[in-house]
Amino acid sequence: MESTVGKKKNRVSRPTFEQSLSELESIVRKLESSELGLDEALAQYELGIKHLKSCYHLLQIAERRIELVRGIDADGKPITESYAVEEDATLTDKAAARSRKRSAANRRSQVDESGTLF
Repeated sequence: MESTVGKKKNRVSRPTFEQSLSELESIVRKLESSELGLDEALAQYELGIKHLKSCYHLLQIAERRIELVRGIDADGKPITESYAVEEDATLTDKAAARSRKRSAANRRSQVDESGTLF
């Protein structure tokens, strides 16, 4: 017979993105106040790093769920593609890629039906 206590121990409730971010902001305020001793400051710093990693992890999960709207088909339905997250890409690389996509989309939208700009 299997115990339900073991199952409950395996279920660790993780904080939401908003909870982790709020905790991280609180820790930053404590560290900036300079009222903590060295040991407590180090402990808060380590806890802040854990919350920061949690926020990044939750953001990566959210990014994987996003679909980009590329346009509208003849029936008026959106044409979408999955947002692919490169695991090794830095935030700077991701921002540059998004910027290039936006710039290309803006250039395409400036072309009228005759194929000329403006």
